[in-house]
Amino acid sequence: MDGHHDDPDRALDNSDGSPSQASLSSYSFPDDRLKKVMDDQEKTPLLLVACGSFSPITYLHLRMFEMAADYVKFSTKFELIGGYLSPVSDAYRKAGLASARHRIAMCRLAVDKTSNWLMVDPWEALQKEYSPTAKVLDHFDHEINTVRGGIDVGNGTRKPVRIALLAGADLIHTMSTPGVWSEEDLDHILGRYGTFIVERSGTDIDEAIAGLQPWKDNIYVIQQLIQNDVSSTKIRLFLRREMSVRYLIPGPVISYIEKHNLYEEDGVASVSSNAVDKGATKHHTSEAKASAFD
Repeated sequence: MDGHHDDPDRALDNSDGSPSQASLSSYSFPDDRLKKVMDDQEKTPLLLVACGSFSPITYLHLRMFEMAADYVKFSTKFELIGGYLSPVSDAYRKAGLASARHRIAMCRLAVDKTSNWLMVDPWEALQKEYSPTAKVLDHFDHEINTVRGGIDVGNGTRKPVRIALLAGADLIHTMSTPGVWSEEDLDHILGRYGTFIVERSGTDIDEAIAGLQPWKDNIYVIQQLIQNDVSSTKIRLFLRREMSVRYLIPGPVISYIEKHNLYEEDGVASVSSNAVDKGATKHHTSEAKASAFD
């Protein structure tokens, strides 16, 4: 079920239904869906963070978290305590990027009534400058482990939470491509935090990981048992051509897009692009953005 809202702007603050101009001055870290006490104190608590444009968010973005949850449950010694969508800021300046306030609202609508563990953190989106992926992960580490002291293991003591990046297979390819990411950023992201990668058909992940041997133990590859090739790029193209996107993205998000006349024009021209919206190849300070299947 979509959890379709009568008012697609309900996730916003303005009483007149217009998008609110949120700012860091009114920011507070969302933690209402974080697990408060671990079920198994022998496991390592894990928090998943997906960075990306989410312009717009699709069902594949949401499915990535569910696939990761299954993988964590059946194939690791982690215990998942929460998941976050972290939309990029307007400073990313990518073709087809709706304003941060719209993307925050759409992400909130997508998870509001469909999940009990996914949250949207607007911190990155509200930044005036582009935030490198390593800095975004540091932000989550600070909020979870420094401010909140980790998680209660059930006996009165607390344990630090492992923060990890959740992304699509394109990320590993950019990371293994010389000159795209700095060695320092790679070590910070893969060495300190680690990443869970959802495979994509036609992508040779083994070849990419071969170039990242120093961090191979912190790279977890999740197979798509049911292939899904939906992308934000394709959704925007369908919308520009006035084609239906129903059942490709959440119903409340469609209502929101229609209400605010989003994606009527877009700089991205083709749906057949081999990159399928390569948000992961835009360079900023010697790194590519860690894209969640944008």
